[in-house]
Amino acid sequence: MTRRNQTIVSDFLLLGLPIEPEQQNPFYVLFLAMYLITILGNLLIIFLICLDSHLHTPMYLFLSNLSFSDICFSSVTIPKLLQTMQSQDSSIPFAGCLTQMYFFLFFADLESFLLVAMAYDRYVAICFPLHYTIIMSSKLCLSLVVLSWVLTMFHAMLHTLLMARLCFCADNIIPHFFCDMSALLKLACSDTRVNELVIFIMGGLILVIPFLLIVMSYARIVISILRVPSARGIRKAFSTCGSHLSVLSLFYGTVIGLYLCPSANNSAVKETVMAVMYTVVTPMLNPFIYSLRNRDMMGALGRLLFKKKISFSV
Repeated sequence: MTRRNQTIVSDFLLLGLPIEPEQQNPFYVLFLAMYLITILGNLLIIFLICLDSHLHTPMYLFLSNLSFSDICFSSVTIPKLLQTMQSQDSSIPFAGCLTQMYFFLFFADLESFLLVAMAYDRYVAICFPLHYTIIMSSKLCLSLVVLSWVLTMFHAMLHTLLMARLCFCADNIIPHFFCDMSALLKLACSDTRVNELVIFIMGGLILVIPFLLIVMSYARIVISILRVPSARGIRKAFSTCGSHLSVLSLFYGTVIGLYLCPSANNSAVKETVMAVMYTVVTPMLNPFIYSLRNRDMMGALGRLLFKKKISFSV
């Protein structure tokens, strides 16, 4: 039971990354470079999809939303991390902390739903090619995108409101580089059982079920392609599915391990490293995995550069 004479926390201190002071500058340059690659890579994808009419298809509608989500997802945490590393100002107001947590959950969940939509789109395109345009109609694609945004908005709001009702007193040091939900729960001086129950239940719906649906979709894709006696097609399928599933495993594996299967043996350093994997590394890899290895995207980039070259010559 919280005592009335306890000091209520008005701001938090983010410890940042567990690195030595002399390593701050190299890591600052590294994370700044990764952030710029993430932003520029995903902006290029959105730019190409908007300009090239050949990419106005369901797959690239989902991909453009995923790229926008990756930009925002990285921007929620990395700028504050870079500011802390450069200025040593690690304080963040209570309201700012909750806001960061809300948008972090929002864009993480949005990415999860969009990855499911993209996996379903590939499943229909490969397993039911003759019925693709009928199944993946404009109405269905738009509905999937809108549903993803709406569901993630309510899910993030639910956790944020539950966190806002908790009391934080005395300890205000967060051993993390952003306002992580699990780290905040450890600092609360009121009952967190409701929060933990909601995390477990909603986490299963938002993370585990989408991950299983994605794995099932890619499994059906591989089975469908293996039925066609083409060595080239088989190599392409395993190359594409393997790279996609590796990034998906990195994203879902670390998130599920942190929030749904927490371990008492997990140190703050281990949790921070795992968080870096899905907040920094995955958004940076997505443009390479989903786009820059994609023939349509490279074709769109070639056509754009060719037009620019002609215009410059004229």
